[in-house]
Amino acid sequence: MDFIDLKTQYRRIQASVDARLKRVLEHGQYIMGPEVGELEQALAAYVGAQHCLAVASGTDALLMPMMALGIGPGDEVITTPFTFFATAEVIALLGARPVFVDIEPRSYNIDPQRIAAAITPRTKAIMPVSLYGQCADIDAINLAACNAGLAVIEDAAQSFGASYRGRRSGGLTFAGATSFFPSKPLGGYGDGGAVFTNDDALVTALREIRIHGQDRRYHHPRLGINGRLDSMQCAVLLAKLEVFDDEVAARGRLGQRYTELIEEAFAGRPGKVRTPWLAPGNTSVYAQYTIEVEDRPRIEAEMQRLGVPTAVHYPTPLHLQPVFAHLGQGQGTFPNAEAAARRVISLPMHPYLDEATQRQVVAALVAAVA
Repeated sequence: MDFIDLKTQYRRIQASVDARLKRVLEHGQYIMGPEVGELEQALAAYVGAQHCLAVASGTDALLMPMMALGIGPGDEVITTPFTFFATAEVIALLGARPVFVDIEPRSYNIDPQRIAAAITPRTKAIMPVSLYGQCADIDAINLAACNAGLAVIEDAAQSFGASYRGRRSGGLTFAGATSFFPSKPLGGYGDGGAVFTNDDALVTALREIRIHGQDRRYHHPRLGINGRLDSMQCAVLLAKLEVFDDEVAARGRLGQRYTELIEEAFAGRPGKVRTPWLAPGNTSVYAQYTIEVEDRPRIEAEMQRLGVPTAVHYPTPLHLQPVFAHLGQGQGTFPNAEAAARRVISLPMHPYLDEATQRQVVAALVAAVA
């Protein structure tokens, strides 16, 4: 059993992928070819943003808006401690300080009610993460940011395709950043990412940063990076966009079916397994279908023995990572994030799961928990 099945998806879109890649091979514009602009237009229209900039990775998509804002040493950026490392990594790479705020225990996303207390005169931005496929409470976060004159950069690496109160993830804030890592809801065949914004000045700065800070050939008014997304990956993503709406709908159905099957299986055993909670007004793309259990190591091992792969996203909150020890935030600082890190486990999830496979996964879960 595959945890994520990319092979079935490729068989579905093979003709389009192959044709688009062949076109790149024929025109030979591997860097900044016509597929880049085509993809940017399609993604901006999908998200409902005025601008989209295709970049080399989801990490670059987080880093570049902060570079454009001039964030650096002495500055602070508020974010969550319960996420993939890159979210805080890019803050620290610029010399700024990641300021962690604990999560809501139901959604696993940053708790907007705790943000105001974390804002200081050094705060320059807020970077919420829309984890596991569901948007954070963006309206409340935007309000806190507006009151303090701060920019919000949504880390939408896991939520591309999800909606929040009728608006799509990535287009909800000053800037939205997503990833096209192969396992993401919209994934390429390598690294890739995108930044979305309605701000003309920001996208101008991002375009310069993407090509080493260059505003015209060999003229560099700012420092930048090599942040370009190559034409081949854009070709793959354009092919995948053709079926993306269908895949988003399938993810929603599959997530709901998992929840129904698990809750039915554990109906007489409350508290044994906790299924995902979806906030009112939200949809989820279930980048991961993540549950909570007790005695996770034993359950992982037993499900593996039964032929069902699992994963843990994420076993160690960022404030407990060795590289952030200097922040002085030890065990007990963010209890909700720490509790989640001890209990979460993700089940196989992709748009091509069938009901029989989901039932097999849930049967293994029941046997493992017993």
